Amino acid sequence: MAAKKGSLSISSENIFPIIKKWVYSDHDIFARELVSNGCDAITKLKKLDMMGEYQLPDDYKPAIKVEVNPEEKTLKFTDNGLGMTADEVEEYITQIAFSGATQFLEKYKDKTTEDDMIGHFGLGFYSAFMVADEVHIDTLSYKEGAKPVHWVSNGGTEYEMEEGSKQEVGSTMTLYLNEDSLEFANEYRMREVLEKYCSFMPVEIFLSKANAEPEYETIDEADLKDDDEVIEHIHEDAKMEEKENENGEKEMVETEPAKEKVKIKKRPVSLSDIHPLWTKHPNECSDEDYLNFYRKVFMDYKEPLFWIHLNMDYPFNLKGILYFPRINTEYDSIEGTIKLYNNQVFIADNIKEVIPEYLMVLKGVIDCPDLPLNVSRSALQNDGFVNKISEYISKKVADKLSGMCKTKREDYEKYWDNISPFIKFGCLKDEKFCDKMKDAVLFKNLDHKYLTLKDCIEANGGTVEDQNAKTDDQNTENKEENKTVIYYVTDEIQQSQYINMFKNQGMDAVILGHNIDSPFITQLEQRNQNIKFQRIDADVTAGAKEEVAEEEKEAFQKKSDSLVEIFRKELGNENLDVKIEKLKDENVASMMTLSEENRRMQEMMKMYGMNGMDMGTTSTLILNANHPLVQYVVEHKDSENTSIICKQLYDLAMLAHKPLSPEEMTAFVQRSNEIMMLLTK
Repeated sequence: MAAKKGSLSISSENIFPIIKKWVYSDHDIFARELVSNGCDAITKLKKLDMMGEYQLPDDYKPAIKVEVNPEEKTLKFTDNGLGMTADEVEEYITQIAFSGATQFLEKYKDKTTEDDMIGHFGLGFYSAFMVADEVHIDTLSYKEGAKPVHWVSNGGTEYEMEEGSKQEVGSTMTLYLNEDSLEFANEYRMREVLEKYCSFMPVEIFLSKANAEPEYETIDEADLKDDDEVIEHIHEDAKMEEKENENGEKEMVETEPAKEKVKIKKRPVSLSDIHPLWTKHPNECSDEDYLNFYRKVFMDYKEPLFWIHLNMDYPFNLKGILYFPRINTEYDSIEGTIKLYNNQVFIADNIKEVIPEYLMVLKGVIDCPDLPLNVSRSALQNDGFVNKISEYISKKVADKLSGMCKTKREDYEKYWDNISPFIKFGCLKDEKFCDKMKDAVLFKNLDHKYLTLKDCIEANGGTVEDQNAKTDDQNTENKEENKTVIYYVTDEIQQSQYINMFKNQGMDAVILGHNIDSPFITQLEQRNQNIKFQRIDADVTAGAKEEVAEEEKEAFQKKSDSLVEIFRKELGNENLDVKIEKLKDENVASMMTLSEENRRMQEMMKMYGMNGMDMGTTSTLILNANHPLVQYVVEHKDSENTSIICKQLYDLAMLAHKPLSPEEMTAFVQRSNEIMMLLTK
């Protein structure tokens, strides 16, 4: 063919700056695009062979070869796909508006499916100019009588095309790297990029370094393959050893037989697993397969709790595996990784349009060929179809979890503490997910037994019918009183005094120690208006105190007023809220309560960084009128020890309620030492 020069047919005068700065978010993504194009070309050639329009050679092995050359600062991508004629180069390369895959599909729309077309000649090819000052294409079409083509462009709008010298069907893209991108001529850096984007491409990918010293390996002759390059045959004599026989005589005995070995040129190892686990049916996969895949992809040697294998063909094609990792940290520091693929081509991690936010804590892979990607394959066109995929993934996760709760309850309970933050977050974020999970949310009680919400309601004297009853009548006077109260603790150690009092009353509570529990129980109350969650230190329950006899009420009130006055004076706080009760547990002298409403308000303010605001008096000091220390104070209000007793009772109550400030703790320790010194006198 005669040499030809021309200008690229483009719709923008500055297409290359757009490609370099805006179309692709990561510069290394060019490798994915060029390898994808090679996979596409190979897929097309195999389709033509299946349709009888071309016959592949008997020894045909589809492959993409990537060669780095640090001396010449070049990078080559070679495929043995269908190649291009000069006219096709003109159409698919110089006229960016066209897509080779689109044209191919139009021609063979009744014989193939778009699922097999993972790459597109056209804009994807031009990603090469992100890292190269000049790009060469050498290609030879599969068509009979086709001549090789050599195409060159230096990244402007000019190109040259002439007859080339390529002998094998397929294409080679040679990138002459710019000074800012020389890292890609490094074998180890390129391996890293290919493993990032191309680990699961449907075609084997081989990486080599130009002019590298050949490497060899020695194998048994029986393992020799037809395409192995033999260097030499090696005979290893049998190994003999002197041993004593049954007669006590020494003789030479063969310990290893003679071996015939072959020294061969080291076989190249593909960087691509062309049949990743998610492409297989779940029945074909063992637990060990899933665990090995998890370790390989996520480099995490802590075993996941369990996994979900997604396998869907209708109404859209979606496959994948989601792993539930062990979660040992607070929710806001959890970060998982869900890798998104399109026909085994890596797209990105954690694309929020496809993966619901609350599933981001998981690890896994999702492959959906039907995803409507934009030209860079890096971002999604936001449409209803993407939302349906997201909803499907959420539904499958909910189905798996709720099914496990019903059929494998013992296993589910073992996992619960690890997975509960993500489930509760999902319930807060997604109403449909919450509806499906409502009977699979568990609560751990004080005996560390797991209960459903229904169990909790019934354990606290309510019924499911009460829970579902309508409470829209705003004129109901005792609406709050009619609610079933579910008590909870947030810290078993800090609130141990209250827990012991509860247990002595034969009462129970659930443990809600996670940051996400506060908004979660608020949502539960909104969805189930006949229940109320209350922390056990929000008030003194009726079962924990004695009623004051009618004839004692006047004297009890005077004693109470006196105690309030003494404590406010000794603690220097005229606004201190003090309440006197006759507690059944005579071992409890003082305790602190904080109303549930005030606590949640404080938590909300803390969440929004408003914890410096003055909330006024929010907690109440409860004094046990039955305790000797409290009785001593009221009977000896002028004693020199009264002040120290009042302060100590207050701090002890606070310690059982929440941590003391550094200043308060220092004063408490010093006062404790003073009290012990009094005991020595």
